[in-house]
Amino acid sequence: MSAPEPEGIPAPLKRRRRRRTVRLRTLLIWLAVVPTVAMAAQTVLTADRLLAKSHHLRADLESGRRMGEPLLELMSALQTERTATAGWWVGAPLAAAEMRDSRRATDRAVADFRRMSAGTQRSPEADRMLREVAGGLDVLAPQRERSDTHVGGPELAIAYYTDVIDRLIRLCQEAFSHADDSGLGQESRAAVALLSAFETVAREGSFLALAGPSGRLTSTEFAGFVEAVGSHRYLYDTAIVPYLPVREREFYDRITASQAWRTKLRIENAVIADHEDVATGVRLPAEVAGWRVAYEQFGPRLADMSANRWRAVLTDADADADALEAEVGWLIGTSGGVLLLVVAVVVLTTRSVLRRLDGLHRRTVTLAEQVLPDVVARLHRGHSIDSVADALPEVRGHRDEVGRINDAFARVVAVSVDGHRQLAAERHGFGMFASGIASRTGNLVSRQLALTEDLQDTFGHDEALLAELMRADQLTVGMRRQIENLLILSGGEIPDPHAEPMRVADLLREAAAEVEDFRRIERQALDEASVEPQAISQISHLLAELLDNATRFSPPRSKVVIRAELVADGLSVEIEDRGPRVGSARYEEMNRRLHTAPPYSVLAENAHRLGLFVVGHLADRLGATVTLRRSVYGGTSAVVILPGALLATAGTPAPAAAAGRPPAAPLPAPVRLPVPAGTAARGPEPVPAPAPEPVPAAPRPSGPQPAAEPLPPTAAGLPARRRTGPPQAAVEPAAVPPQRPAAGRPALPERVPQTHMTEQLRGPRPAEPATGPDTATPEEVADAWADYEHGTQTVEQELRREQP
Repeated sequence: MSAPEPEGIPAPLKRRRRRRTVRLRTLLIWLAVVPTVAMAAQTVLTADRLLAKSHHLRADLESGRRMGEPLLELMSALQTERTATAGWWVGAPLAAAEMRDSRRATDRAVADFRRMSAGTQRSPEADRMLREVAGGLDVLAPQRERSDTHVGGPELAIAYYTDVIDRLIRLCQEAFSHADDSGLGQESRAAVALLSAFETVAREGSFLALAGPSGRLTSTEFAGFVEAVGSHRYLYDTAIVPYLPVREREFYDRITASQAWRTKLRIENAVIADHEDVATGVRLPAEVAGWRVAYEQFGPRLADMSANRWRAVLTDADADADALEAEVGWLIGTSGGVLLLVVAVVVLTTRSVLRRLDGLHRRTVTLAEQVLPDVVARLHRGHSIDSVADALPEVRGHRDEVGRINDAFARVVAVSVDGHRQLAAERHGFGMFASGIASRTGNLVSRQLALTEDLQDTFGHDEALLAELMRADQLTVGMRRQIENLLILSGGEIPDPHAEPMRVADLLREAAAEVEDFRRIERQALDEASVEPQAISQISHLLAELLDNATRFSPPRSKVVIRAELVADGLSVEIEDRGPRVGSARYEEMNRRLHTAPPYSVLAENAHRLGLFVVGHLADRLGATVTLRRSVYGGTSAVVILPGALLATAGTPAPAAAAGRPPAAPLPAPVRLPVPAGTAARGPEPVPAPAPEPVPAAPRPSGPQPAAEPLPPTAAGLPARRRTGPPQAAVEPAAVPPQRPAAGRPALPERVPQTHMTEQLRGPRPAEPATGPDTATPEEVADAWADYEHGTQTVEQELRREQP
């Protein structure tokens, strides 16, 4: 995959003020929610206003229906009682009987009005006016008593009834005064005007009744009559007739065309024009005697006209309330449909955009978590990425926004893959370079080991010189192991000269021989098993690193125990030391280092402790598991589980048994050697240090060779190392009579003395010198313990820093 051509030179970036990032999903949702909520709010407010109007109208309608008929009956009864009371005051004939009948009718009307007005929903203003009407009706009984006893005068009595009737008319006027419908308001005003006009006509009759048989009125009463006539005519001409429907206007025309209405007009004109002013007031003409008969004819018809007009207003109010409710339903339905349409469009658009973005996100996550790591891993292993090239995004030249983002990400991926390709090439080249250096250095070290072995064979009779040679041999072996670490970490393979399986006990001995302080290692092979030849060198190197780590981070005189036994999953090898206590967090870090292949940057930072990286590389190659944990003794225990595939089958003979030789005996007790100068000054590492990682090691002799037979130690207690060159001719060992095996156990092979030595060194064995005291000086012992205490203090300081 090659890097795509750049789109162009980007403009220089300007420093902008950092803004709070809002998710695109949130922006799209807000884009949909804001207009939808605004439209819904407007719909709700409009519907609420219309519903409030409908509610108020329904309340007024209910109140008008409940109180309309009783109110009209009460007003008519009060008008009749007012006229009868006026006749009673002036002593008109039959006035007393009429007054009793009118009072009974008024009482019934008052009771009906009070009953129907109770529990009715009304506006606050209507409630106030209803209380005023109720207050006026409450003083009806006292007013009647004053009229019966002629207390207060007729004017006050007439004024009381007129005031209560006016309150009733205002209550009717308030019923639909707040209606927003102009037509309904106009109809209600016409109905109220009709009631007022009817009241003025009835008031005229009350004033004429006050004239009595004498036919005289006071100036005040006459003025009231004239005012009533003027008001009545004005209302009919200006506020009633122009607003009456056609049918009601025809009804009104029939009333005005009747003989009774003409009589009414003639009497009114005569009273106004033909009255005679006298000392006590005004004398009315004789025509007033016909008012009563004429009023009994047109009065009920005017009352029916007022009642019909009021019923028409209630009917129209009911229709208006229905229309308002229908308008609210239509508004809610239409607005709901529009809102649903808007929401559907917004949801579909938002889902389309988010679906594309989500697809881009999933592809990006898959690329970041699966494809790119696989590509990088392949490049690091030196493999081709052609098989996964199709999974990488390509620049397709999209024009829309999401496609352009995809193209931009494809360019980023291409640059990243090219960078990793170059880095992998450099890493591979550096690994080959390091492997070549390690191979050449390993050859030199192998030659040095061969030379050391020759010197050991030549000067083996001098135990002091032999001890120093063996010490130099151990240091050289350590050098070879570090070179093999470099080889392992650089990706190379450790040459394995073994052609036959090796017993586990011999494998443990070989691993221990790689450690400088091998005398402190106690080996325990609890089961008889053998390891396949192709894995011997790698397992030996792995165990040697762990043993070296254990010996360097434990007290100088403590033992390091390595035991091996068969388990269900294969072979278990446990290495246990008596080193300083390590925290659980530190164990987690070390186990993570065992199971993670670090980059070169991490290796460079931990160049002084690469053992765990090397152990992790070898365990990964072998399919083994290595776990570090706290020992029951307070130190560290390393458990290695080797899979069963690395163990030789039961039919494969062990090398010692195949050669007819007895198994190697354990190393004798070591002789304490002086510590070289400068060794004590080298302090231990703060925690169990890891050993280096896989690098191509110095090549050992390649090709199949006979099985390596473990050699017994020298007289100085040091393990003898096998030469890599052709073996020296050996003298046949003397025959040893076989011994009887113990009951129930197979016979064990016998060790033949001096069979491992060259011909020049064979001879009568000198007497063993008496074991004397330790030859180490107090300064050497002090230096060794100083190293241990320094390492312990360093670890304790790290543990204190790790604690929260």
